[in-house]
Amino acid sequence: MNVKACLCVLLILLPPALRAQGYADLGGPAEGYAIPQSGYQFEFPRDHGPHPEFRIEWWYLTANLTGEDRRDYGIQWTLFRSALKPTETEGWQSPQLWLGHAAVTTPETHYFAERLSRGGIGQAGVSAEPFEAWIDEWSMRGPDPSALTLTASGPEFAYNLSLNAQGPIVFHGDAGYSVKSADGQASYYYSQPFYTVEGVLQLPDGDVKVTGQGWLDREWSSQPLAEDQSGWDWFSLSFDDGDKLMAFRLRGGRGDFTAATWITPDGTASPLPDGSATFIPLDTERVAGRDVPVHWRVTLPDRDLDVEVSAITPNAWMATRFEYWEGPVKVTGSHTGRGYLEMTGY
Repeated sequence: MNVKACLCVLLILLPPALRAQGYADLGGPAEGYAIPQSGYQFEFPRDHGPHPEFRIEWWYLTANLTGEDRRDYGIQWTLFRSALKPTETEGWQSPQLWLGHAAVTTPETHYFAERLSRGGIGQAGVSAEPFEAWIDEWSMRGPDPSALTLTASGPEFAYNLSLNAQGPIVFHGDAGYSVKSADGQASYYYSQPFYTVEGVLQLPDGDVKVTGQGWLDREWSSQPLAEDQSGWDWFSLSFDDGDKLMAFRLRGGRGDFTAATWITPDGTASPLPDGSATFIPLDTERVAGRDVPVHWRVTLPDRDLDVEVSAITPNAWMATRFEYWEGPVKVTGSHTGRGYLEMTGY
């Protein structure tokens, strides 16, 4: 990484006030930035690319994989964009900050790495057509997001994976307008949850050929959380019968706010409002000096869903500049399957 760029990013990202709020001060003021509005008409390939008039944005891919050794693995690849101001300028004056996270989770261990970049110098960014998201040597690229090559590496891992979508893009909330609080904070949010994945993981004990399923989340906003919301629990679950579920709980001082999307095998999405899903922690694990719920009961009465969601590797802690838990899970109960769980604010 360019040393000057690294120092700029560190000076901006590391003040205690920002660190306390999390990524890009998600509950803070959004004066001057664009605000998501109901009725937005998505346009592709344009909306696969960046939206610099909004303050925060991410391209977030997870995959549940099975190795040729018949063991379960998980991978994460994420690129975050955060703007310091709503007016774009070129070169070193660009207000865009880029943050990349990559991880591999094995049944015993969680490996992760992080990249930082200042915008405007070509070191990180996203282009819509052909599609490419990159930071340093990490990349997610293809003619469009329906067919991607994914690469990343860290001190103890690397991966090179091919992803091919077997179903349509899915919009969450009201046609992609995803409300996040009773006060009306919202984001634009869509997913591609139908990837088949194959490739190779490079691990300390050797290379492992893997196959599996992937899920890409795309989201952007300027103030996606209310001021009193301290964190979230987010689930992306793929069931053995072909149905899928995206569900989240945002924890706040005035109570939890929840939402979910039920996705059928043909990609039909049914949004489910606040209160439709319940999330009950069943067991915690001491991880990174804090108690983290790694075993959950999730219920969705409208779909006769009553499942337990358990971490494959409880220590899947992302000890990055803004810390969180992210890892693969297995699903048992009324439905069986696997998926991913992300938890922040613990």
